[in-house]
Formats: sequence, C-alpha cells, structure tokens
Amino acid sequence: MAKRNVTKEERETIVNFNEADDIAVIYTFNNDLKKRLAAFAKKYPDLCKLTVDDAEFGSVTYEIHKSRVSIRLVAPYSEERRKAASEFAKKNGLGK
Repeated sequence: MAKRNVTKEERETIVNFNEADDIAVIYTFNNDLKKRLAAFAKKYPDLCKLTVDDAEFGSVTYEIHKSRVSIRLVAPYSEERRKAASEFAKKNGLGK
C-alpha cells in the first residue's frame, strides 16, 4: 500500500507515561528519533521495543522503560555567552 500524505502538523511526537507504570510509550513520525529508538531497541531489547510500525503513515510506536526517557530543558544563552561562543567559533575556524 502506498504511503499516505501526512501534513507537518499531523506528524507529531507523543511521549506518554504515568506515575504507576514503568513503561513509556513513544509515538513519532520524526526520522531522527525513529533511527535513535531503533538503534536503542537493537542494543537494549529488554528496555525498548518496537510495538507498531505504520508504514502507510510513516509513524512508529515504541515501548521503552521510563527510566531511559529524559526531558531536558535548555535555558536561552545570555548575550555575553552568545558573543563568546561566536568569537570562539571565528577564532577556531568553525562555521565556515
């Protein structure tokens, strides 16, 4: 069956878990995340497994041990830090 066209708005990633269970469910269309989950599941099959591969839509669903999931919040750079990073990059030939 041909792959269906899914709009960018419909291509979502959902991470779902509750306080009672040890398992998180990750549903995603994101190609980078799909590759990372597939590699993790291959290396650690006791912690992560593919449960649904919907080729028609292009999404996957994985079950993963909740302790392996992390949400990282990154504060914005200060103007001073941004300037220092820019100068470092220029000095070291990065970003060309």
